[in-house]
Amino acid sequence: MPEKIITRDDLIKINDNLFEIPQSFRSDMRVPARIYLNEDMLSDVLSDRSLWQLVNVATLPGIQKYAIAMPDIHQGYGFPIGGVAATAIAEGGVISPGGIGYDINCGVRLLGVDILADQLHSYLPRLATQIFRSIPSGVGKGGKLKLSKKEINNVLMRGANYMVERGYGSLQDTVFCEEQGNMLGADESLVSDRAKKRGMNQLGTLGSGNHFLEVQVVDKIYNQEAAQLYGLFEGKVTVMIHCGSRGLGHQVCTDYVKHMMEKVDDWKYNLPDRELVCAPFTSLIAQDYYAAMVGASNFGWANRHVIAHWTRESCKKILGESINVSTIYDVSHNIGKIENHIIDGQEKKLLMHRKGATRAFGPGTKETPEKYRSVGQPVLIPGTMGTASYVLSGALQGMEQSFGSSCHGAGRRMSRSKAKKIVGSSQIRKNLEAKGIIIKCVSDRGLAEEAPLAYKDVDNVVSVVHNANLAHKVARLKPLAVIKGG
Repeated sequence: MPEKIITRDDLIKINDNLFEIPQSFRSDMRVPARIYLNEDMLSDVLSDRSLWQLVNVATLPGIQKYAIAMPDIHQGYGFPIGGVAATAIAEGGVISPGGIGYDINCGVRLLGVDILADQLHSYLPRLATQIFRSIPSGVGKGGKLKLSKKEINNVLMRGANYMVERGYGSLQDTVFCEEQGNMLGADESLVSDRAKKRGMNQLGTLGSGNHFLEVQVVDKIYNQEAAQLYGLFEGKVTVMIHCGSRGLGHQVCTDYVKHMMEKVDDWKYNLPDRELVCAPFTSLIAQDYYAAMVGASNFGWANRHVIAHWTRESCKKILGESINVSTIYDVSHNIGKIENHIIDGQEKKLLMHRKGATRAFGPGTKETPEKYRSVGQPVLIPGTMGTASYVLSGALQGMEQSFGSSCHGAGRRMSRSKAKKIVGSSQIRKNLEAKGIIIKCVSDRGLAEEAPLAYKDVDNVVSVVHNANLAHKVARLKPLAVIKGG
């Protein structure tokens, strides 16, 4: 269907934090499209194709209630990044690889370090150097682990739990992971040999682009009850790890987009965009993709688990063996999940697409670790280099409004190439160092791509999520040292 420019006049303002494109906007929409943002964000979102992509998502067979976008929305493949869609399995609902993303189970793990920032200060340069040496990063960078075919199959099937058996971390770490770091339903035989080969030497590696490891300090608490349960207080040191399934997950998505493209005509879907390629969830190819996607997700959890283990070892080497480094939580923001949700008073089994969106389950949900259940699931929102990151807690209102979903970060507002034209990498380094932030990276070349000006204001993004009652602010984290792949 030919694209037309979506303007402010096409949007209905529901409230200060929510806009809607009505179902009447286009004849093939099955549901309205809803965007969580405020007036200050409109110019960015109207300047790319992301809203048109969201309207396309609203045409998916079996989609329920709304096609939803978070305030970090920007243009992606098929789905906008920051997109959420629920399809009802019993009503012909589909699964779309573009609604999960190429970096399957890209996510965030937050570690708590039992030391105050003031006490860490003199050790920080050595700690940053040690972590940088311990954790390989960079484009296509291989790691210290070289997995055999049997070993990578075990990772795909058992995720972080397998790495615990191998001596990395502990089961206590996995208790505080989404899906306990081991999502059920994987089938390693449905992951291609090429995908496995790409992952065999990448376990325990950061990668490049917007992936990072950051040593931080809690500089503000918004909710004392939740913060206490999460083990957060002002001055506490944390470490945030942001990465995913590396080349393995990318290859899984590539493989199944190709397979579905070959079969999409079988279902006679009139897709408005080929990038939205999908299949009925009950079909064989959809089941195969889902099982491969789960395997790639398990690789992603295992990857962050190993990085966390080496981070813990680095802390012990520099700060002493007695230092305690614990997992606060680990969340995914590129994943497909089978979940039950209440729609119009009726419980339905849904296939949830969250692409650049984080699960944010509210208080009382059984999927949340028992320790946190009274306040809701921790929601981890990384910021951009030199700015704040946030910890939020899932809200009950969000379960109804967004299927228990939140934003996943600040969200890009300009392309990587445009960012590089505006600001130089050396200037980014100088800016960070002027703030007292240590930067360690393989090469400065990629720094400009991730400059704060290339992203939305994370404070504003998080405020929309908080004010819309999708998730509530618990703590703000400020960077002390940044480790990147360049």
